[in-house]
Parts: sequence; C-alpha cells; structure tokens
Amino acid sequence: MTSSFRVEHDSMGEVKVPAEALWGAHTQRAVQNFPVSGLTMPRAFIAALGLVKQAAARANRSLGLLDERIAQAVESAAAEVAAGNHDAQFPIDVFQTGSGTSSNMNANEVVAALASRRLGSPVHPNDHVNMCQSSNDVIPTCIHVSAALAVRRELTPALAHLAGALGGRERELARIVKTGRTHLMDAMPVTLGQELSGWRAQIENGLARLESVQPRLSALAQGGTAVGTGINAHPEFGRRCCQELSKLTGVTFTPARNYFEAMSAQDTAVELSGQLKVIAVSLMKIANDLRLMNSGPLAGLGEIALPALQPGSSIMPGKVNPVIPEAATMVAAQVIGNDTSITIAGQSGNFQLNVMLPVIAHNLLESIRLLANVTRLLADSAVAGFKVNEARIAAALDRNPILVTALNPVIGYEKGAAIAKKAYAEGRPIREVAGESTNLPREELARLLDPAALTSGGIKGGTGGGG
Repeated sequence: MTSSFRVEHDSMGEVKVPAEALWGAHTQRAVQNFPVSGLTMPRAFIAALGLVKQAAARANRSLGLLDERIAQAVESAAAEVAAGNHDAQFPIDVFQTGSGTSSNMNANEVVAALASRRLGSPVHPNDHVNMCQSSNDVIPTCIHVSAALAVRRELTPALAHLAGALGGRERELARIVKTGRTHLMDAMPVTLGQELSGWRAQIENGLARLESVQPRLSALAQGGTAVGTGINAHPEFGRRCCQELSKLTGVTFTPARNYFEAMSAQDTAVELSGQLKVIAVSLMKIANDLRLMNSGPLAGLGEIALPALQPGSSIMPGKVNPVIPEAATMVAAQVIGNDTSITIAGQSGNFQLNVMLPVIAHNLLESIRLLANVTRLLADSAVAGFKVNEARIAAALDRNPILVTALNPVIGYEKGAAIAKKAYAEGRPIREVAGESTNLPREELARLLDPAALTSGGIKGGTGGGG
C-alpha cells in the first residue's frame, strides 16, 4: 500500500483504491474499465440511489432483517448521499455495464463506508446496504424515482409557468389583428391572441401528457431482485420499500404489478421520453415562430421585437439576435436525439433484463432538466417581454389580398381569385380593387372585409360557396 492508495479486496483479488475515496473495489474496477465519455450519472439519479438505499434500510429494519444500529447507520449515510453531500464519490462513466451494477455497487460501497465510520464497526456493502436488493431492480427503480421527482419538481412547474406567461400575453394582445400565414404565405387574418392561444394549448397538452404517465412511472421494480422472482428478498420487502420511498419523497410509489415487465422492459421510460419529445417539438415550433415574427428588423417580418439580451455579432455592430429562441431550438434537437437513443435502448430488454439502463437514465434526466430550464428562459426572457410593432402589422394586413376569401360566398371563388391577383400585381388594397370589380356597396365591402370580424370565423355574406 502506498501513501496515496489503499488495497481493497473483492472476489477477483486485490485492487488499489485512492486512499481518500469512500468507494471500494467494485467501483474502482469500473472506473478503470470504463474511461469512455467523462460523463457521470446525473445528480438526480444519485439522489434516487440514496433514497432507495435509505428506504431499503427502513424496510429491512421493520421486517426484522437488519440490526437496528446498522439500519440507522445505513439510513443516515444514504440520506447524506441523497442530499448530495458525496457526489464526488460517484465517478463511474455513464457508458458502463448495461445493468448499472457498477453504479449500484458504487452506492453500496459509499453508504457502507459512511455507515461504518458512523457505527465504528464494519457495515457490508452487499450483506447490509444491498439487503433484499439486486442491481437489476434497484437501477430500474431509480430511473422511475428520479424521473418522477424531476418531472414533478422541475418540468411540470416550468411548463405551467410558460403556459401562464403565454396566457397573459394572449389576453393582452387579443385585439391586435395580424396576417395569418400558411405555408409561410399570407393567409386569412388572426389575432395575435389567437396565435398565442395555440402555443398555450400545446404546452397545456404537454402537461396533460406528463400527468398521464405518472401512474406507470410511480410503479417500481423494487422487490423483483435478480430476475423478477424476488429471490433473496422478503415477500413484503417491495411493498415496504415503496411505502418508505413515498414517505421520503411525498410521491406515492407502489410495487409494479409485474416485476418481470418492470425489469426486462423500459416501456415507461420510452413512453415518458416520447412525451418529452412532443414537448420539445412544441417548443421548437413556438421558438421558430418567435424567431420569424422577430425577423428583420427591416428586411424581415418585424412583427415583434424580442428583448435585446446581448450583442449579436463580433463583426456587425448593432446586430441583436433572438438568442433565447435559438437556445430553445437546440434543446429541442437534443431532446429529440435523446429520445432516439432511449428508443433504441428500450429495445435492449433481452429476456429478463434490459442492458442499456444507464444511458436511459442519463438521457431521460438530461431531457427533463434541459426542457425545464429552457422553458423558464423562454417564458421570462422571450414571451413575457416581446414588444409588438402594431404599425408594421397593420400595414401588411391592409395590403393582404387573401382577405378576398371572405367574398367567396358572395362573388364566388374564381372572381375572388381574379381580384386577389390584380390587387397583388398592382400593390393596391383589396377593398379598392373589389370596389371596382363588383357591384357591392362600399359599406358592404367594408363590413365583409373587416379584418377583425374575419378572425371570428363563420360565413360573412351570402349562403355559402367559395373555396
């Protein structure tokens, strides 16, 4: 043994471990075996490991399986891990053994070392900390626990905040009429409030989707142990562990209805990732609409001006870019990519165990965290503060030849098309050209072509027809 290392033993022999490390031989072998990415397991996942070890100690004590003093020491040590006091003691790469056994043993060894110090006598990582457990049920459980907590505590509040910000601007801008666009081309008018209401509904639908997966996300594999049969676990352990986790987190967790499904498949993680992808797609659409509406300020649409947050160019003075929507689109791309990886990983449930669990955990939690953070940015630094260029909007609306659509029930589609083409070719307002091309009185044309009235839908004249 050197001054900077100590020697640990496992079933494969001796291993040199850094003297100050709380981990043991298994963790050290994993550190040496997997120098892949430099990415370690997320903080939320380590917290879930601590919570599971804490709940397991309580359950084993209540079942009379674990000595009271050892159980208390393990519980206290695991609580420190859950609180983030020892994150530096979890050095294993995300790209490790597919079951996540290395991360489970990392937790077992760290908790055992802390508990041993507290107790003044040895606490064993397998016999005590891992009692009634297997990596094969601990890691799937931690995926569900960490994701459920992150969704409830981070993503759901962030999305609700964005929906609220959009709703506020929707009401504020309800009377501003603008040119609608389909295929990026001029279309019938809408109010700015109506446009924002569509964005708000997208976010609210995303919230509803997240809520729909909660019953499956709160069902845990804990108790299935090695292959789903519950070998080496007390028959009541899974239920007791879920009860203790519920007390620790305030979220109701229950044993999975079928341990074989919960351990061999990751369908719920794939489902949740798919819902995160939908939210990412929604944010991408909203962010791109904001960018286009902000484009210019002279040669683009220039309908709104997003808050100026930083200089936009190292060479072009005065340029300001839509940096928050751009950040949102990059997050959306990352989440969509993460979903692809999770989908492929979800297919790797070979017989009784999925063997791509660490990357599922990493990508799922990264997607939740990124979406939560950028959603708040989008709400506070883009949606809440953009200013509307009403003069620019009104000028474009006045020249919009597509307003002639409202005359279809009165004059027919073909005559309307001819009027629209002439108005566009001559750069004249549609009312002026329609007045020359029809026998409709000026007052009737003004009523039929009133942009504000057209935003309420319905047939504005005649009995129907048109395109």
